Amino acid sequence: MVHFVGAGSGAADLITLRGKALLEAADVVIYAGSLVNPELLKYARACCEVHNSALMTLDEVIDVMEKAEKNARTTVRLHTGDPSVYGAIREQMDRLDALGISYDVCPGVSSFCGAAAALKAEYTLPDVSQTVILTRMAGRTPVPERESIESLAAHNATMVIFLSTGMLEELSQRLINGGYSPDTPAAIVYKATWEDEKVCRCTVSTLAQTAADNGITKTALITVGHFLGGVGSLSKLYSADFETEFRKAKEQ
Repeated sequence: MVHFVGAGSGAADLITLRGKALLEAADVVIYAGSLVNPELLKYARACCEVHNSALMTLDEVIDVMEKAEKNARTTVRLHTGDPSVYGAIREQMDRLDALGISYDVCPGVSSFCGAAAALKAEYTLPDVSQTVILTRMAGRTPVPERESIESLAAHNATMVIFLSTGMLEELSQRLINGGYSPDTPAAIVYKATWEDEKVCRCTVSTLAQTAADNGITKTALITVGHFLGGVGSLSKLYSADFETEFRKAKEQ
């Protein structure tokens, strides 16, 4: 059996209870060494076979899984954050399907959730934004043209941008070209929930300078939108004059 496990956003204690239990029981662990906190490996048994996938190809990863399966050993494939977001798990699952190897997925706390916690912010403020766009800039791996930064920026919704810290000059210009004003609030969250986490608040037009001033070149999320501006209406859910299935509205 292969278990794809979300390691969480960084801090070792933000893995789920289920994920921790699977890690503790694993015979083989393949972890994304470029991003996963190595402290998580302390949950694995001393006899566990550990592989760093940052040094491996897809074929080599599948090879380890296949050998473990043939020897009736349990494998944990430890991915950063939640495996469903930029986790490259589909290609692994397709290969396991072809080999007849069973697998399941244990969700994790994504870094975009960790970033919101670091910012002490709510992405979905009433009358500000009810939509969160998770995206990234095109780099060595392309992005579909219909999902260009400009087309997504046109919504003026909350945006969380992954894997783009090295392209902030271009990102700023494309966000502005798409419809965000230059003074739209933004923030760079470096290594959300890690011990060396850093939060840098700025605007869309000052993203690149802010990163340069703080020595941030990678491992950061970019958040953009007026959810950072401290405005917004109160939620209807807890309003005294709003009736729900569980509570009658109170007369004002």
